[in-house]
Amino acid sequence: MTFSGIIHTLKLLGVGNGLLYLAGRTLQKISGNKAYIIRYRFVAQPVPEVVPEIPISSATHIGHITPGDPLITDFPRPPAVISRRFANQDRCFVAKNKGEFAGFLWLADGSYEEDEVRCHYILTRPDLSVWDYDVYIAPRFRLGRMFARLWQVANHFMREKGIDWSISRISTFNADSLAAHARLGARSLGGATFIVLGPVQLSILSTAPFLHLSFAANSRPEIFLSPPTQD
Repeated sequence: MTFSGIIHTLKLLGVGNGLLYLAGRTLQKISGNKAYIIRYRFVAQPVPEVVPEIPISSATHIGHITPGDPLITDFPRPPAVISRRFANQDRCFVAKNKGEFAGFLWLADGSYEEDEVRCHYILTRPDLSVWDYDVYIAPRFRLGRMFARLWQVANHFMREKGIDWSISRISTFNADSLAAHARLGARSLGGATFIVLGPVQLSILSTAPFLHLSFAANSRPEIFLSPPTQD
């Protein structure tokens, strides 16, 4: 990375977060992707009491999809990953335009097994919250309102189920995603930094257990997340 690129990164992410990002990139490069640093912020996004209505054309369809639907073959994820999600009974909301896959959004009840590092998230109030993850919009639909329309349908579903909060994690190295969630009224629930060196993982957490050292795939911290107290 050039000097100007480093300066831009530090301005975009802040000095502390930017240095950690650069350190992680360097570590990943010299280790051949066997060592890296990941940092998350946990956020709770409120489900609107009244979901704003965005017009959806007759060419666009957004809804809940089930295993076996032929559109799944167009998903930009490995089949084994998708099968595991359905086996966990996670819900998938899919957007398509004129039959073409346009994007998806996943919701998990109660808990979620992190797929980038070794960590298990547990929601303390599954009656009031769900875990949302892997919100994806196909490139050619990213300039439109497909993202907002997908969330509109998901919010209607959550509101009907009495869900007040959608909880998720965001990479602190993704400034655009952090800004987008902030505009939607997301509240911070803390964060976590994971330093991975081959099979060894050090987890530095903002909540109990605060520190966790793992040497094997079956060893992982459990992070309990509670929705914010309503004002």
